[in-house]
Amino acid sequence: MMADQPPPLEATPLLNEVPLLPHMVNGDSIQQVILVQVNPGETFTITTEDGHVQCIQGPAHVPMMSPNGSMPPIFVPPGYVSQVVEENGVRKVVVLPHSAEFHPSMHPPPPPPPPPHVPHYLHHHHALLPPHPHPVYPPVPGTGEMPPQFIHQHPPPHVFQEQEPRSHGRTNFIQRDERSLKMQEHLKKRLKDRQAGGHPNNKLNSPPSSPQKVVNSSSAMIPNGNGKGQQGAGGALKQKQIGKAKGSPDAEMGEEVISVPMMPFPLSRSRIPPVSDIQARSAVLSWNLPVSSQNGESHRHSPAAFTFEVAISNSGKNGKFKSVYVGEELTITLPDLRPATDYHARVSATSSSIKESISELVSFTTESCEPDCPAAPKLINRTKNSLSLQWKSSNDNGSKISNFLLEWDEGRNGPFKECYYGHMKQYKLTKLTPSTRYSLRLAAKNDIGLSGFSETVTYYTAGIVPPAPSPPVLLEAGVSWMALRWSPPSSWVASDDSLTYSLDMEEEGSGYGFQPQYNGEELSCTLRNLRRSTAYKFRLFAYNSEGKSSPSEVVEHSTKPDRPGPPSKPVVKGKIHSHSVRVTWEPPRDNGGSDIAKYFLEISEAAAGGKWDTIYSGAQREHVCDHLRPGTSYRLRVSCASRGGESQASDVLTVTTSAVPPGPCPAPCLAGKAKPKEISLQWGPPAADGGSEVTEYLLEMASSEQEERRAVYQGPAAEYVVSNLLPGRTYCFWIRAGNRVGFGPHSDKAELSTAPGPPDQCCKPLIACKSATCALVCWESPGCNGAEISEYRLDWGQLEGSMHIIYTGPCQSYEVKGLTPATTYYCRVQAVNVAGVGLFGETSMVTTPASVPAAVAVLHLLEEDQLEISPPSSTCLAIQWEEPCCHGAEITGYNIEYGEKQLVTVGRNPMHVLENLLPDTVYRIRIQAINSFGVGPFSHSMKAKTKPLPPDPPHLECVVFSYQSLKLKWGEGPSRALITNPTQFNLQMEDRFGRFVTVYSGPCHTYKVQRLSESTTYSFRIQAYNDAGEGAFSQVYTFTTTKSPPASLKAPKANQLEENTYEITWEPLQPMKGDSIVYILQLAAGREFDQVYKGAEPWFRLPGLQTNCEYRVRVCAGRHDPLSAQELYGPYSPSTVFCCQGQEQGAPCAEPSAQVRGGPALREERVIAVVLLCGFAVVAILFAVIIQYFVIK
Repeated sequence: MMADQPPPLEATPLLNEVPLLPHMVNGDSIQQVILVQVNPGETFTITTEDGHVQCIQGPAHVPMMSPNGSMPPIFVPPGYVSQVVEENGVRKVVVLPHSAEFHPSMHPPPPPPPPPHVPHYLHHHHALLPPHPHPVYPPVPGTGEMPPQFIHQHPPPHVFQEQEPRSHGRTNFIQRDERSLKMQEHLKKRLKDRQAGGHPNNKLNSPPSSPQKVVNSSSAMIPNGNGKGQQGAGGALKQKQIGKAKGSPDAEMGEEVISVPMMPFPLSRSRIPPVSDIQARSAVLSWNLPVSSQNGESHRHSPAAFTFEVAISNSGKNGKFKSVYVGEELTITLPDLRPATDYHARVSATSSSIKESISELVSFTTESCEPDCPAAPKLINRTKNSLSLQWKSSNDNGSKISNFLLEWDEGRNGPFKECYYGHMKQYKLTKLTPSTRYSLRLAAKNDIGLSGFSETVTYYTAGIVPPAPSPPVLLEAGVSWMALRWSPPSSWVASDDSLTYSLDMEEEGSGYGFQPQYNGEELSCTLRNLRRSTAYKFRLFAYNSEGKSSPSEVVEHSTKPDRPGPPSKPVVKGKIHSHSVRVTWEPPRDNGGSDIAKYFLEISEAAAGGKWDTIYSGAQREHVCDHLRPGTSYRLRVSCASRGGESQASDVLTVTTSAVPPGPCPAPCLAGKAKPKEISLQWGPPAADGGSEVTEYLLEMASSEQEERRAVYQGPAAEYVVSNLLPGRTYCFWIRAGNRVGFGPHSDKAELSTAPGPPDQCCKPLIACKSATCALVCWESPGCNGAEISEYRLDWGQLEGSMHIIYTGPCQSYEVKGLTPATTYYCRVQAVNVAGVGLFGETSMVTTPASVPAAVAVLHLLEEDQLEISPPSSTCLAIQWEEPCCHGAEITGYNIEYGEKQLVTVGRNPMHVLENLLPDTVYRIRIQAINSFGVGPFSHSMKAKTKPLPPDPPHLECVVFSYQSLKLKWGEGPSRALITNPTQFNLQMEDRFGRFVTVYSGPCHTYKVQRLSESTTYSFRIQAYNDAGEGAFSQVYTFTTTKSPPASLKAPKANQLEENTYEITWEPLQPMKGDSIVYILQLAAGREFDQVYKGAEPWFRLPGLQTNCEYRVRVCAGRHDPLSAQELYGPYSPSTVFCCQGQEQGAPCAEPSAQVRGGPALREERVIAVVLLCGFAVVAILFAVIIQYFVIK
């Protein structure tokens, strides 16, 4: 809306006195069409029915309708006048400046160029659409086109062009002529006549359309001419930006505002699509929805109900149209257009229920721009020092090409520089270098700008005769061919005039001289069918279109010799030894054209298959093959090599070395776990069997390497169990292998031990503080004592006597985290293997940074087992405390107060032993820390009491000796433990390693040591301890177990030899540990047994027995010590009963009545014996339970 509105058009006398002509629509409606012309740069203002003001910027044609023939109020800008013109039954209101008039002439004369103030615009044709039954205000396009309610019936309108003329010769601004003035007067007269006879209701007061303003740099957007706004199917129409169209074919004939009455159609045609934002290569095309008329009412449809197709043509209105878009959008951008080109566009709308509706053509001309890229310049002539170029013009894109820009690289392959600028289309470059490459490119320029450069072209100046090339170089030579290579002359500059090369060759001694072998442009060639090991001479020529060069230097190259033939089969020279053999061979018959440089002797074991190893390489024809294995078959072959290559191998020679004794075997090793008295050994065969199969092994043993060896096994087996060894001893073993030649050398010594022990004590660990809360502990591995160390145990704590295990594993270092600053820590390490756990090592200590000391929080008394060296507990008290927080200063010591305020100052060690105290006395102890800042507060008081003096060791004696147990007794007191007895005893026995091991600890005064060996001496010592501490150990007491009696024999057997003679036999026993076995045979005819035999034989004959009498016999075995002549007898065997009978009766007893009489008496004796045995067993079990409960426990 403008700020200063011009006076309304109603003040114009011409409009007031000219009546509007009514038009019949469908026979009952009257419409008046008014077309208002708005010039470029001006604004047209109308008032709508609702009182709003609509502003339209020119150039534009505003069509208006009035149902009653009245003229709506029109505001005319200052300096403009309005005219009413009638043409072909249509009235038009034209608003023109005083200096311009409306010219309806269709054929004006060619006018001069337009004034500078008149901008270029055009007027388009209009489509045919049916009229509406009710008066409407159609949309106002912003590009000068007519709305779709009018049909164009006139020639193309004139156009006002811009100040700068087009290059296509379009018509310029229209000048007045006499014919146009006459036609204007005629139109005015006809309007006045129709106004005088018109309808009284036709007034120029119809309401204008309501404005809808859209900001655009080139046009205003008016989507709807109705002041109330028309809508489609459920929504407002889209607004599209519309630009001005220039240079269309319709505008070339001037400008004319044209309108016709509307005609009825079932579906209105699409309105003329306005074109906006016209660029040199693109334009924006927009259109409105079609309006249909049904039952006298107009309807708008939804955009989604239509499919629009846009087609354009650049070959005239009747030319071929090309479809560029199909879719539902109301605005599209036409890309890829040609600059300064006339285009015609149309839009068609289709839907499923309505026939196709096609708009009128809209014409527009794209903007001019810089020219297209020209084609590359062409070479029309060249010399050694000049290049003549010619080129053609490219499309000027609407502005004439004024100049051309030619650039070149000056033959340096560098940046381009200008060499010509002008309007000519040819140019000659002079003062150039012969045979030089030059790169050029071309660009065109018009009044709008400079085009892009053409493609870069390269041209060469004319050349000269090439200089002599360098001689050919041998790339590779074969037996019958040679590959040569050469390079262009060094001073030759590359050009498009390529060089051709000619290669000549002369064979040595042929007498034919140089003969051509190659002619071409390649820089290499391969010559074939040559003789082997022959020298050839070569020379090279280079020539171009200017002529042929001088020859190159003559060079000589030779072919390679051929491979020689195989040598003769090698033969053995001299005797074949066990580890070496001498072979010789003859040279090949064909040496391939060169001397033999080297021979290769290869060897392979017959059992190895096809694997060959080279053992000799040289010029000699004889070689000693050494380092052979005895008794092995070898294959030998020879090949030779010369400059021509390597020959094939000769025939194979097979030789077999003599056998020798086997080599050393691997050291014997354990076949299982070592036992106390035996070791299971196994070993492997020797690495070298000496050429003969190993038949037996010899195992030797010694207690040490210095002692004499003795053989313990000889045989074919590869394992053996060595018995009768002493436990806990280390033995040395050697093994030898033997074959048919003899025994080989001894194997390496194998030292094997029985019963490995726990590891040694670890060394003192090393501690390094990485930070205030982290420390790294490292330690060394101790002696493993025969078993590999499986893990380490790290004992860690703030107190030396109260450390705990924080790490278990195989590593020899551990990083301790989460420590407390200003705190002392202790650690020690223990090693473990499969045999047991070693002792803890020495204790290491580390202290984190310190500060001003605080009160000691924890103070306690140390027990004796927590000290490495136990002080006397009766006169000493060992105390320990936790180091308090140092508060940034190092703690230098502690003050310990005890007794009657006795004060003792100690160092930093958080443990101290108070000495020279009274036994069995209570002390009150407290402690305070000291550092460089002073003494800290005392800790809480702790009461500690010294112990009484420890007891003396008692006297130890053995009260019961047995072959497998010893019952010991000490001191005075009951044998069973008393709860009130505070004294405890610690009984220790010496083991086989000389260490004393505790076997009993408790309050009892007797103890039975069991599971002992017979006739063995054992050492014991005893110690008494109570609350006062542990007393000293007693002297060592020695006691020896007795020998074990022989086992009970089975019942003897009685065999009758004669009538009154019986032979008694029994099973014999083996000697026991060097003691011989004697037997005692007892015979009983009644209740008493009498000894009838004592001796070493396991049988005895009983003569002179009474017939029909029952006898019983039994036997026992005894050990006879040959040194002391003592005998130890075991229990008697069960009795054997037999009855002596006569020989003639053939029965065991003489009288059956004797057996009958003897039967009940025998059964009675057996019952009594069983009862006594059961009673003894019950009593023994009861005694064992009582002893276990009261004595041992």
